[in-house]
Amino acid sequence: MTKFALIGAAGYVAPRHMRAIKETDGNLVAAFDPSDSVGVIDGFFPDARFFTEFERFDRHVDMLARSGNAIDYISVCSPNYLHDAHARFGLRSGADVICEKPLVLNPWNLDGLQEMEQQTGKRLYTILQLRVHPAIIALKKRVDSASHDQVFDVDLTYITSRGAWYHVSWKGDEAKSGGIATNIGVHFYDMLSFVFGELQSNCVHMRTVRHAAGYLEFKRARVRWFLSVDRSDLPAHTPEGQATYRSITVDNDEIEFSGGFTDLHTRSYQNILGGGGFGIDEVRPSIELVSSIRGNALEPHKGDMHPFLKELS
Repeated sequence: MTKFALIGAAGYVAPRHMRAIKETDGNLVAAFDPSDSVGVIDGFFPDARFFTEFERFDRHVDMLARSGNAIDYISVCSPNYLHDAHARFGLRSGADVICEKPLVLNPWNLDGLQEMEQQTGKRLYTILQLRVHPAIIALKKRVDSASHDQVFDVDLTYITSRGAWYHVSWKGDEAKSGGIATNIGVHFYDMLSFVFGELQSNCVHMRTVRHAAGYLEFKRARVRWFLSVDRSDLPAHTPEGQATYRSITVDNDEIEFSGGFTDLHTRSYQNILGGGGFGIDEVRPSIELVSSIRGNALEPHKGDMHPFLKELS
């Protein structure tokens, strides 16, 4: 049975990793989080050893290795700014690493991680869940089968309501989360490059603690994008009680992908365990893009503006 350890067991996304480990017949043998609010583990692996101090977790992982029971994979679900350090720890510990998005905040950190892969002989994978979503796979096939000179017009809208806590937590600190575009948008940017090819140009129209918007040109698409964590931005037709709105239109055709998210982490784990998975080379374009969004000066009059942004202006 494949043995896993988990860093960041109390976080929002950790249960998806626990479920993926369970559904791929793995065993979570150890977990770490500074917070002890991790009762969710009982629903998956009640016998997993749990640590609130990293030093003791480190010692336990080392002890398992020296006793012939080494961890096979370390899953990283810690805050974004710690992913780099925790991925390095996993590789140094002799394990392959499965890291939640974003793999790192800055593209230059990827080079060091690739060097560590070469030194340790271990692999670092990241969760790019939209690449395994059936609707996105179908969209890529549609684009790939179209005329090579066809350029698509795309509108991407993602609104995911977050309360006041969000801005007090590490997620509201751009130095730790990377800001809105990185924290909630990086997997959408990965999807866009996956489907539409190399990025050609990037201009940012808005960047606040609650919103981000801009215009991108890829080899096969012109993209207007809008991201928000403000519930007041939800469209009027949003069903009562629904806190999230996702929309992708391609040449005014809506790509239905609101469902199908519940098992994407399990599919990702299946790919990795089956010899596939997405490594550093695959993630690099999206990390470079979100880094440039943080660094770019606002250009509100350049490129086509997203309709939602026009309403806010």
